Amino acid sequence: MTSASSLPPQPLSPLDGRYRAAVSGLGDFLSEAGLNRARVEVEVEWIIALTDRSLFGSSPLTDPDKEALRGLYRDFGQAEIDWLAEKEAVTRHDVKAVEYLVRDRLASLGLDGVAELAHFACTSEDINSASYALTVKRAVEQVWLPKLRAVIAALGELAREHRDAAMLSRTHGQPATPSTMGKELAVFAWRLERVAAQIEGGEYLAKFSGATGTWSAHLSAAPDVDWPALSRSFIEGLGIDFNVLTTQIESHDWQVELYDRVRHVGGILHNLATDIWTYIAMGFFAQIPVAGATGSSTMPHKINPIRFENAEANLEIAGGLFTTLASTLVTSRMQRDLTDSTTQRNIGVAFGHSLLALDNLQRGLTEISLSRDVLLADLDANWEVLAEAIQTVVRAEIVAGRSQITDPYALLKELTRGRRVGGAELAEFVRGLDVGDEAKERLLALTPATYTGLADRLVDELG
Repeated sequence: MTSASSLPPQPLSPLDGRYRAAVSGLGDFLSEAGLNRARVEVEVEWIIALTDRSLFGSSPLTDPDKEALRGLYRDFGQAEIDWLAEKEAVTRHDVKAVEYLVRDRLASLGLDGVAELAHFACTSEDINSASYALTVKRAVEQVWLPKLRAVIAALGELAREHRDAAMLSRTHGQPATPSTMGKELAVFAWRLERVAAQIEGGEYLAKFSGATGTWSAHLSAAPDVDWPALSRSFIEGLGIDFNVLTTQIESHDWQVELYDRVRHVGGILHNLATDIWTYIAMGFFAQIPVAGATGSSTMPHKINPIRFENAEANLEIAGGLFTTLASTLVTSRMQRDLTDSTTQRNIGVAFGHSLLALDNLQRGLTEISLSRDVLLADLDANWEVLAEAIQTVVRAEIVAGRSQITDPYALLKELTRGRRVGGAELAEFVRGLDVGDEAKERLLALTPATYTGLADRLVDELG
């Protein structure tokens, strides 16, 4: 059998191939290079923190020396990526390779005198926990959350535009008390806003306490230094949060909390995608044709709701990955095992699929147009939904002593259950009811399109 010819090296993940443009912003932080740049940043800032305090006879670096040293991570690029790849091939240890890079650059900057402060008293997890906290925080705050905010904003805009667009609700898939399309979209924006606020208020924790979280090596070198206070000041100075009580690793609970919340957002978005897809299928929304786009390879008339289908699938992939991340990272054998190492290398993959879904939803929400005539026709075909209003008014009339009807629910059930009732038939029924004239007039004025309660006003809750 003849084998296929070998292709040039190709990306295995669609995130690095087909969908790269939509998710590339995450690569600045959640790639291997992004992680290594953050590791260099932590190593450099630790040297500066130690020398600023003149520990072990060192002197504070001059401002030009600090700026040159900080250039190691600010100007981190392909040369450093290649250097680290070559060094790690020898060391078989990624963090150690970073330490050697910093030492090498210290020599080139004429700062050999502080070379032994590189990675001083650190275990790899001190560097890694701080680096992951930095990269994940920056990816979430600078890339992922802004895209989520854009989706929430798009939903809010549609909710306000369609706040008065009466639509027949469907509970259990059956005709139910009308709402408005704006209010239903506002529900999703409200739900997303609540979880987004929780994510924005989350912690990004790091430890910096040595091999088993006891500062043992630190104290052996300088017993009079308040190492926990110094470590806290250092970590918080990086813009992240400090975990004082750990094993060799930072316990990752902040990551579990974050990924569960991002997965929760994904569940809400999945619900949105399937609802919009259904509204499109029902004709409530029409899709705006995109010039040059093909809907079906054989049926020219079709415009497929691919934005919402793509989002749905990517949210399912992201949700599965976030579940795995959370369930794996919550535990570590004894004082340390390496299950977290491989797991955390997939953080970017999980956020990539989530970001891709957000991008599709944001674009999809701009490519639909509400068909108000379809909504009104649907309402006009289901006058029986006013049965709720009628039996509720009758109950009030009974309490007020203006009606002798004994079981209003059963009365309306007999009239409407399992059958369509037209406007004329319902009006005739109301005219024959034993209720006061004012109540009767109120009921006769109702239509399915006006029976929307406070739906319009509720959209204002979005602010």
